[in-house]
Amino acid sequence: MIDVKLYRKAFSRHTGFNVTVTLLALLYALIMLNLLFLRNRFMMDGYAYNLIPFDTIKHYVVYRDHFNFDTWFKNLFGNLVLFIPIGMFLPLLNTRFRSSLMLIAATVIIIGIIETAQMLLRVGSFDIDDIILNTAGAWIGLMLTRSFMRREKR
Repeated sequence: MIDVKLYRKAFSRHTGFNVTVTLLALLYALIMLNLLFLRNRFMMDGYAYNLIPFDTIKHYVVYRDHFNFDTWFKNLFGNLVLFIPIGMFLPLLNTRFRSSLMLIAATVIIIGIIETAQMLLRVGSFDIDDIILNTAGAWIGLMLTRSFMRREKR
């Protein structure tokens, strides 16, 4: 039997709902692990990083005609959309993440660890703009989830 204490801070009091959300979150984490570390990755020669906020975003917007649509779209909108689920799973599993500040702090830490790991493992780069876009995506997920949570509370 699943320990109910595990979900004492969850949005729902229904264990089945919480277990489903947990399983979906784990599936999402595995998919993201594959996308961010395994799929189509190769070892880079050195460490690549960008610490200047909005530099990469500006580059993709200003020089969008220099990129094929696929690259442009994935780097701007993919980084938003792929992280919407974080903003949905965290507040459903622990209501303290209903706060924008708490969710943003947790997301920045999570994405910061991912970006650092990608750079250190040389399967990607550390880009502050990825953290910005990913966090914005998580915040969008929170806004969507808040409306669901308000509706369900009634």
